[in-house]
Formats: sequence, C-alpha cells, structure tokens
Amino acid sequence: MISQDDFVLAALLEEGMIDAGAAEKSRRYAAEHGGTPSEALSALGVVEPRAVAMVRAQISECPFVELGDYSIRFANAALMPREAAESLRAFPLFVCGDIATVGMADPLDLRSVDQLRSILKADVDPVLCEPTALRALIERAYSLVGTVARNDLVSVSEDRTTGKEPIVAAVNQILAQGLDLGASDIHISPDAAELQLRYRVDGTLQPVQGPGLDVHAGLVQRLKVMADLDVTQSRRPQDGKFRFTHAGRSVDVRVSLIPTVCGENAVLRLLSSSGSIRGFQELGFPQDRVSELEALIEEPHGMVLVTGPTGSGKTTTLYTALKKLNTSDVNIMTIEDPVEIRMPMVRQVQVNAGIGMTFASALRSILRQDPDVVVVGEIRDDETARISLQAALTGHLVLSSLHTNDAAGAIPRLRDLSCPPFAINAALLCVLAQRLVRRTCAHCAAPANLSPLIAAHFGIESSEPGHVRGSGCAKCLGVGLRGQMGIYEMLTVNAAIRGAVERGAPAAEIVALAVQGGMSPMAMDGLAKARLGLTTLEEVARVATVIAPDADETGTRVAA
Repeated sequence: MISQDDFVLAALLEEGMIDAGAAEKSRRYAAEHGGTPSEALSALGVVEPRAVAMVRAQISECPFVELGDYSIRFANAALMPREAAESLRAFPLFVCGDIATVGMADPLDLRSVDQLRSILKADVDPVLCEPTALRALIERAYSLVGTVARNDLVSVSEDRTTGKEPIVAAVNQILAQGLDLGASDIHISPDAAELQLRYRVDGTLQPVQGPGLDVHAGLVQRLKVMADLDVTQSRRPQDGKFRFTHAGRSVDVRVSLIPTVCGENAVLRLLSSSGSIRGFQELGFPQDRVSELEALIEEPHGMVLVTGPTGSGKTTTLYTALKKLNTSDVNIMTIEDPVEIRMPMVRQVQVNAGIGMTFASALRSILRQDPDVVVVGEIRDDETARISLQAALTGHLVLSSLHTNDAAGAIPRLRDLSCPPFAINAALLCVLAQRLVRRTCAHCAAPANLSPLIAAHFGIESSEPGHVRGSGCAKCLGVGLRGQMGIYEMLTVNAAIRGAVERGAPAAEIVALAVQGGMSPMAMDGLAKARLGLTTLEEVARVATVIAPDADETGTRVAA
C-alpha cells in the first residue's frame, strides 16, 4: 500500500529537490530513529521543513498555514488539554462561531480530526502546518496560558498536571521568546485589569500575548529566586542578575523590579555576549573610515571617545574596539556601570558607589595595575575626566564615552569638565558620534518615492531612485523595519582643530573645521545608507541632526 509519505518523496524527486540516494537515506533514517521519511529529510538537513510541509499540503489538497504570518491567540489553549494537543499534533488557531480552524501536522488523519471535533465541540477545518513550528506553538501556548483538563481555563499558578512547574515554564518561555525576537529588554507590567508583556525590539516596544494577571505574583517571585533577590520584599526597588540558556545560547539577564500601584513592575535586560561582538563593518561603520579608526585604536597612547545618547550603541562600539585589541600581550582593564558584556582576558571592574568604588577611585587603582588599554564606561564628572586625560598622557590608550549630541560637542563638554585645552589637545585622538537606525526589512522591502517634506529636509529630489520602504510582514511584526545599524561621524583631531581648541572656539567652528578636514556628518552617512536601501530617511531624521539644505561652509545645522 502506497503511503502519503511515498507520494511526498515522489513529488520531491520530481521537483528535483532530492535525488534517489537522499530518498533511500531518509527511509533508513526513519526506520532507525522513528518518524516518517519526509520528517527524516528535514532532520538530515536535506530539505527545509517548510518546503516539505508545502509539498505535503499540495498532495493532500489542504491549505498550508505559515504560523509566523499570523498572530495566534494563546488563550485558545483553553479549548483542549495539552496532552491532546501534543498527541494529535494539533492546535486550534482560530475559532469563528461553531467552526474551529485547527493547525495539524497531518490533516489527512481522519481519526485525529474526529477526536478534535469531539474535544472542541465544533466543526473542524484542518490546515497543514510545519511540524516543528507547530510543536513550538503548542509548547509556548501551554507554558504561558496553562494546561486545561476540560474546557475550562485553569490558571498557570494552579496547574500541576504537566509534570513541571508551570510558572518556571512560563518564565522560560518569556525569556526564550525574547531571545528569538532579538529583544534587548522584556517588560512585564501589571495594570488594573491585565498583565502587559512587551519586548523592546530594534529600540521599539512591541506588545505580545502573555499570561494573565493572576500569574503576575508567581512570575515576579520566580524572577526574584533566579536573580537571588529578597522574595519577602515587595515595597522597594530591587536589582539582580542571572544567566539563562536557550537553544545552546547563554545570555546574562539583568532584572530590575520596582513597586507600582498595580504591583511590581519587572524589566529584564538581555545582555549581549562577547560572541555577539563582530567588526566595525558589521555595525554599519563607513567602509572608507574603518582602516582609519582601526589605526587610531592601535596607537600606544591617547584617548578615543564615543558619544551619543543612552541606547545609541556606544557600549557595543567600545567592545568592538576591545575585541580588535584583545590579545595575550595587551593588558586591558575596564571600569563599567554595569558590566554588560563579559570578555575573556579583559579585567572588568564593576562600579559600586555604595562602597566608594566610583569611576574615579577605580581608575586610580587600575592605573597601578600596569594596564596598556583602559576603558572607562562613561565620563560623568570632573575628576573622572581629568584622571582619564592624565592616563592618556602617561602612556595608556583610553577608550570612553560621553553624552553629547555630536562629535564636535565632546570638546566643549571636556572643557566644561575642567579639562585644560593643552591636555585635550595632547591626549584626544578622535571622537566618534553615533546613533542607531532601524534597517529596512529585507522580506517586504519595495521601491518607494520620498515624501516632498523629507526630501526637502535633506535637500534632495523626491524622485531620487534607490530608496525603499518595508510594507510590513510577519518577519518584522508589521513594522517594515527589522534589525539595527549605526550611522556615524568621526572627528579626527588635526592641527586646525587643535588651534581652535587652544583659543576656546565654539562647537560650530570645530564642526566646520572637521568637515573641511574630511569628516562626513552623521546625517550624510544616514543619507548614503538610505540611498543603498538599507534604511529610510525618516529613520535618519528621527535620530540625527540634519544639515540644512542652504547651509554654508560653517556647517550650520538644523534639528530633525
């Protein structure tokens, strides 16, 4: 008797997606390890699971549903027990009246369809889903919502039927989803009537379905246990940290809890690992300036500053430089608040103001540790600024960050911190200013015309070709933008700028001299990336200062 799987293999052979050898290998693998030959093809990496599922859908004349393209209500888990969902490999995706659209791994299994009709007490409209994605949906839905014994929803905090602690599973799913989405932060926020779960993805908070308000206390207690916090204290803020592993990837999670009128608000920061640090080109740094920056950080002494507001990627840029410098013959020491990325061979010091371990006091001690490279996480006060400059003048390479709007603004800021002009001139090598813009989603990007307003803002024609815009898809959560990249301006200190610093010139004059010396303003870097279709001019204007269309050579600027 010819099985459905035989038809699938025949179709894959006919389409040229596999050869006879792969088909035979899949049969042997299925016989040895269980499952079907078509599933074995995916396990062996011969064919993508989605491609196999689509062929199965064509053969069975059943609609194929890409689960990632829809927002599935996890609350539908209340309609059937978890054991049934797992054994039947099915989940109710949508319910309209007395008809339930059910995602199945095998919609031609009529016995399973009959069981689903009995469990759901509704007519069943089966659709085919890719099995791996379906299993992930079932795991996530029942972990967040809870297992149901009948058709009544049972709270996660009360459920004990799954064999593992439901609150533990819910927290793990929340963290895993954050990692899968590439989130930097997870917000668990109680309101009067519901619990809000939001992920900060590419700098923007994205709301998603989460557990009910009744499990909020359990989630917070679990987080306190994981972060080694006081579980009996709920009336004052607490901060802690723990490590979480998902799909072979370990990430440090920083927990911040603060009491609100509706309960404790939790924000989890997912900290990057040293393995996620790549190179300057991957960050979006202009190709023609990469070699110049890499040469500057190879200098034996001096200061390199990275500037920008909070959340502009300064720490990532500093660690990209550290990765380049981190060899066994270089002693690198850092002072950070907090230490966000752990890097092998780098001696990292955590600021602790409660015991007097400030940036300034730690920096004094570090200079007695024979460092070659010193990283000061942020220059915040006069004392730290002066000691950092002194270190740069006495044979150390100092990397640090400042909060200024542009590269030229770092020099007046150092003067405000009581740093003398001669020390600035002698120590400062360059200032790198940056912002983060969201990338255009590659999955839904299409050519687009510029609005007259944004075109006039940048002094270009609205019909200029090359610009694209994302229409919004499941991959980008309907935003049209996915991922982030930097836009930069790099001010290299030359003789003309040193002269301006010596006479106390204002920032506008320093900008003009830097542009004459070859600096490309940040907005122009953004414009170049928008012309390549990497981002949009709206994104650039959102974060950067734009040169006025009628600006003269003094570099007069207008805010976006």
